[in-house]
Formats: sequence, C-alpha cells, structure tokens
Amino acid sequence: MKFTPLLFCLLSVSAVSLSGCQSAYYAAWEKVGVEKRDILVDRVENAKDSQEDAQEQFSSALEEFSALINFDGGELEEIYNRLNDEFEDSKAAAQNVNARIDKVESVAEALFDEWENELEKYQNASLRRDSENKLRDTRRRYETMITAMRKAEGRMEPILRAFQDNVLYLKHNLNASAIGALQGEFSEIEGDIQQLIREMNAAIAESDAFIDSLKS
Repeated sequence: MKFTPLLFCLLSVSAVSLSGCQSAYYAAWEKVGVEKRDILVDRVENAKDSQEDAQEQFSSALEEFSALINFDGGELEEIYNRLNDEFEDSKAAAQNVNARIDKVESVAEALFDEWENELEKYQNASLRRDSENKLRDTRRRYETMITAMRKAEGRMEPILRAFQDNVLYLKHNLNASAIGALQGEFSEIEGDIQQLIREMNAAIAESDAFIDSLKS
C-alpha cells in the first residue's frame, strides 16, 4: 500500500476532521513544491480521463444491448451474463466519474479560499486588483466547467436505472419473447447514451479550456 500523506493523516490522527486531513495533505505537497493549482490541474485531467472511460464503457454496454435485441440464436444465458457484466462495469465507471469530480471540487474550494484570504496580504493595491480579477475569472471558468461535468454525470444515473431494470427483467425471463419486450427500451436507452456522450464531450472540452487557462 502506498503510504501517502493523506493516508498517514487518516491513520494517525483519527480525531482530526476530514477538513484537517485535507489541509495536512495539501501542506505536505506544498513542502515539496506542489501547489494547490498543480493538484487541481491533475485532478481535472483525472476527471476528464474518467469521463472518457465512461463514454467508452457506456458505448460498449449499448453494443451488448444491441446484440441482445438482434439475438438470432445461441445461448441466451451467455448473452445475459455479458450484458450484466457491462452493466456492472458501467456502474463502476459512473462511480469513478463521481469520485473524480468530488476530488476536483475539494481542491478547488481549498484553492479559492486560500487565494481570497491572501488578497488581504497585499500592500500594493494594483497587484491586489489584478490578482482579484484573475481569481474572479478563474472561478467563473471553473464554475462553467464543473457545471458541465455535473450535468453529464447526472445523465448516467437514469441510464443505469434503465439498464438495471432490463438486466433484472432478462434474468428472470430468458426467452425470445422477453427480448421482444425489451426492443422499445433499447431505442430509449440508445438516445440517452448518445445525449450522455454529447454532454461528456462538452464537459471534456470545458476541462481542456480550464486547464489551458490555469497554465497560461
């Protein structure tokens, strides 16, 4: 197990709040020259990667569902097992997206709080105004990005619920007539996944723009 500063905090100081642990985590990285801005960039990139993975996974699940609808012979139980595996993988991908976005929000809040508090330390009014304007602009770009991320994330839960219903139905009705009953469901899920992919692409584009703004 990799012994990170955060893990050390969680193991050795159980009475400390999570907020305190996060502060210790960021402080540990700052000691080796890694600032909150750097951590934010890294976490946004990780969130973007998780969304790209989720796009691929939901597309793969849709392909498996399509294979079921176009079933023309073979072992239905085998097809059910593959579809169920795709559902479980899709659920895991969605959970990963959620966790990665949560981590983005955590470090962003810490960065913006620190930035705002440090405005009071300026003696030079011109430099303070410039920093304040950059904070406002960065926060605005961040809000646009995180809103796009959360919007795309919100599309996954209804799709997962629909997939679960179909998987459960098929589990207890492994016959050709059951497949016919699911054909109408496929069209709706296909449209939902296409919309999910479009919104994830928009969130990924916002992530790239936000990362570029931090690096410029």
